[in-house]
Amino acid sequence: HISSHTLSLAMHQMAQSSVFLSGMGGLGVEIAKNIVLAGVKAVTLHDTKQCETWDLGSNFFIRKDDVSHHRTRVEAVCPRVAELNPYVHVDMLSSALDDNTDLSFLKKYQCVILTEARLSLQRRVNDFCHMQRPPIRFIGCDAYGVCVRVFCDFGEEFEVSDPTGEEPKEVFIQSITQDNPGVITCMDNQPHGLQTGQSVVFREVNGMNELNGSVRQVSVLSPHSFAIGDTSQLQPYAHGGFFVLVKTPKTYRFETLERQLCDPQVLTPDFSKPEAPLQIHAAMLALDTFQEQHSRLPNIGCLQDAEVLLKLTEEVNSTLRNKVPVNTDLVCCLSRTARGSLPPLAAAVGGLASQEALKAITGKFAPLQQWFYLDAMEVVRPLQSYSAEEFSPRGDRYDGLRACIGESMCLELHKLRVFMVGCGAIGCEMLKNFALLGVGLTTNSGEVCITDPDLIEKSNLNRQFLFRPHHIQKPKSTTAAAATLDINPDLQVDAHLNKVCPATEGIYSDSFYSRLNLVVTALDNVEARRYVDSRCVSNQRALLDSGTMGTKGHTEIIVPNLTESYNSHRDPPEEEIPFCTLKSFPSVIEHTIQWARDKFENAFAHKPSIFNSFWQTHSSAEVVLQRMQSGESLEGSFQVIKLLSRRPSQWEQCITIARLKFEKYFKRKALQLLHSFPLDTRLKDGSRFVLAIPKDLSEEAVTRILSEVPIPEYQPSEKVCSTDETAKKPDQMKMPLSSEEEREAIMQLEKAIVTDCLRMTPLQFEKDDDSNGHLDFVASASALRATMYAIEPADRLKTKRIAGKIIPAIATATAAVAGLVALELIKVIGGYEFESFKNCFFNLAIPVVVLTEPAPVKKTLIRDNIYFSIWDCWTIFGHEDFTLSDFMNAVREKYGIEPTMVVHGVKMLYVPVMPGHSKRLKLTYCLSQLSEVNSSS
Repeated sequence: HISSHTLSLAMHQMAQSSVFLSGMGGLGVEIAKNIVLAGVKAVTLHDTKQCETWDLGSNFFIRKDDVSHHRTRVEAVCPRVAELNPYVHVDMLSSALDDNTDLSFLKKYQCVILTEARLSLQRRVNDFCHMQRPPIRFIGCDAYGVCVRVFCDFGEEFEVSDPTGEEPKEVFIQSITQDNPGVITCMDNQPHGLQTGQSVVFREVNGMNELNGSVRQVSVLSPHSFAIGDTSQLQPYAHGGFFVLVKTPKTYRFETLERQLCDPQVLTPDFSKPEAPLQIHAAMLALDTFQEQHSRLPNIGCLQDAEVLLKLTEEVNSTLRNKVPVNTDLVCCLSRTARGSLPPLAAAVGGLASQEALKAITGKFAPLQQWFYLDAMEVVRPLQSYSAEEFSPRGDRYDGLRACIGESMCLELHKLRVFMVGCGAIGCEMLKNFALLGVGLTTNSGEVCITDPDLIEKSNLNRQFLFRPHHIQKPKSTTAAAATLDINPDLQVDAHLNKVCPATEGIYSDSFYSRLNLVVTALDNVEARRYVDSRCVSNQRALLDSGTMGTKGHTEIIVPNLTESYNSHRDPPEEEIPFCTLKSFPSVIEHTIQWARDKFENAFAHKPSIFNSFWQTHSSAEVVLQRMQSGESLEGSFQVIKLLSRRPSQWEQCITIARLKFEKYFKRKALQLLHSFPLDTRLKDGSRFVLAIPKDLSEEAVTRILSEVPIPEYQPSEKVCSTDETAKKPDQMKMPLSSEEEREAIMQLEKAIVTDCLRMTPLQFEKDDDSNGHLDFVASASALRATMYAIEPADRLKTKRIAGKIIPAIATATAAVAGLVALELIKVIGGYEFESFKNCFFNLAIPVVVLTEPAPVKKTLIRDNIYFSIWDCWTIFGHEDFTLSDFMNAVREKYGIEPTMVVHGVKMLYVPVMPGHSKRLKLTYCLSQLSEVNSSS
């Protein structure tokens, strides 16, 4: 309840907030996209510059037509940002914002974000915002070539309602002592995860009822127990109950930009370079000074400018409270690339900066304190290795990119052939990056092949920014391809509607992979990732993987012969709900939602599928009737006859069936369970079994049909309720039909023949169509079962999330992971060294960003200096009469290895100790299988 309250409060605050955003370059438009998708009340976009060809390579909302018609950047961008979310008012401002501007117009905004602004202007605006009451939250962002920074100042006292965003878990109680202090022990030694000084709230405690709804401060005694103060005057504890951590607001204090310049508080993303943030801080402050002195940025590749910048950096560094060695290479890279732009870097930091803006206006999640720095030095080629023209502008959309990575690398990107699996949230962001980088251009024989079998749903629109309302129910892949070509018409995009799985290996064959340079996954499940990874390993192709869950994200880079593969490590399996818990002993709302979801699948998908399968096997009802009349038992006939006998033909009959189902599931099941397990029953762990007895709701019927449905009197069975997962169905037990049942079956078949009722339509659960009743069924059934077991029902939104198994995604996190992946793509294509590659994990809520080197590939020693790894593929070329013996001799001669066995997949082709295998040595190979044969020594 607390988490839902803070979330709804945050959404309310966001819907009431206005944001001012200055600078419509690549970084500014990235931030604009993310905060408009999030759903603030209003955004004012500010910029004074005209569209140039250069902008086409950094701003995904500027087109060639905008350049040719000399439109201003804000004029071009504003309508395209506005159509991302019709509920957000987006307007524009193009007047000058400088040292002479009256800043009083900013008072109507709750958050001000400056990009592409001189440091002197940032200081002036920040001071103004800091002095307001309440203060206006200020964010300054800059991207110069391969270096970026974010600065936040949210005022002297900024209260955060939920610092982590993590859902507090319900922990069940084993016992509570009646003592001073009272000690609580958790059920089944479950760890409580609390810290001394935190508070918890109690629910559904029986006996010591005074605790329910009360908040108590805890003192931790062990991982499984804690004290809560005096309980000696309370009623004795009987059974049941749980507690939940109470999230307490936290206050953060910020200093102004002016005060933070000499003593910055920084976030460290790469612990292998702990001094890097302060080194970039000094270098970028020096760059600000360079601009003030020269009214320009350093020229590309100008050594004199680099020397000036280095001297300024040394001067700035001497003024810092915490001095670090000046990084000469970093300063030279910054000087050389400052005029350029690296779109993936802008996307990554834009995701972080826009999340900070959302924190500023909602007070949800811990804010950045106060600086974030990131560099992409690894993508910069040494200047001495190339001529000056390598990085010089050529008047096209790639001039900004060329200044950072050079013309040779641009050409490598243009001729790239990449396969991307998935066109959802991450896929859309990746396609944006491909378009800005010029990945897979038609004129360079490059190609971007994408595939996704899904259609666009309404719920996709708040994070998959290439889609609009008129795209709903259209294929994601073809729609995303068309939108990508709007950004860069020169791309060659081939859109498919297929899954990538064993069934489509005829399409995505070894020959298909051989034409690729690398593969990118934008998937939402582990099994699909594992399959794509296995295909990449077998075909020696690099794989770039990423994923998000809410504010969390990860990237993983997999490079042939350098790193481990995705399948080299496995996450612990997802914890499944035990069958007996779902059937008889639910304790949390997730159990009742899963139960309702299972009922949906069984009633509307599984049973109709069985029915249809039976009639596909037995195409003639007359033949089935004849065989049953002759006394023959047919597999599946019991279920089919049962379904036929209950098949409604009128709406009233549907209501009758529903009423009987209600009686079965929400009254009789409860009474049977209470008959088998009376309230004083002790479970194995010693706790009492508790079940709320439901009301007989038949009196609440408000229609004639409901009131007239006959309800047979209930007689409890003496059989103890079974929770055996292997309980057999009648068909499995080959249960013979009685003469009466046989007559009923024959009658139903005769009726089916007459009415032609031999087909049913299985339903696939669809969470996003509010008119189909699917979610209504699950939400209602779950709420009824929750009420029956005294569990707090879930609202429709939570039910949808759990039943639909939705992995929450937000635009800020997907933009960040896609940007980080695209940076690694440049390194992979450039053949960079292992040390340059970076995996990343981040949680924008905390915030934390951690960059690490990928895990190196493990090599196994065979003997002497011969090793093998998952990437090794030893090839033997045979001929028409190539025998197994010839193959083994060829391995012996080529690799100096004595084969001891030969296997193909799980088949043993030759094992000397197996009877008859020695005769196989003279048999010939099928040449098409030679490349698939593995030998082991």
